[in-house]
Amino acid sequence: PEEALPVLEAYLKLVRRYSADETPILSAQSNLANCLNNVGRRDEALVLEREVFARCVATLGVSHEATILSGSNLVGSMNTLELWDESKLLLRDQLLPDARRSLGADHDLALMLNRNLAIALVNQPERTRGDLLEAETILQDNVRRRRRVFGPAHPHTLSAACTLRDVRRQLPSGATSLPSSLVPAIFAMFAMLVWWWLS
Repeated sequence: PEEALPVLEAYLKLVRRYSADETPILSAQSNLANCLNNVGRRDEALVLEREVFARCVATLGVSHEATILSGSNLVGSMNTLELWDESKLLLRDQLLPDARRSLGADHDLALMLNRNLAIALVNQPERTRGDLLEAETILQDNVRRRRRVFGPAHPHTLSAACTLRDVRRQLPSGATSLPSSLVPAIFAMFAMLVWWWLS
């Protein structure tokens, strides 16, 4: 990666000078940001990723797959630099709703964003038990969807399952959340009890 850095920087200068289309410039910036991350120059990568995301939003729109991908790269860097609050805000307010609406909840990119939200919830220093339970619920859904769509042996499925295991280890014994499939049944039982009590 270190040897690639001057090549990518030169390519970006070249593309900026000769390309009238912004797409190759954004692609060159993304490649340079990835390389900067790989060589540990994460603050510089974050600046580039913010710029790429802003330009993608402006030129392609918030729901375009390339915009969502650049947002995912930005969130990954934010998480690496422990900018948990900013990461959660971007994920909850913009990226996840746009990804679910335009790509669908089962799309690999939407699932990666969900996992990034869970990671931000778990790793923030002031996390609460509620944050851990929310992360567990997100990851349960993530693993279920990944198994159904990509299969149980897919690397992303295995990685999400590993993250779920890690979250469950951090929860106090017996504190795991209910499987989402039980929520309607519990709600129905509660409604029947209320109806019986009011009768």
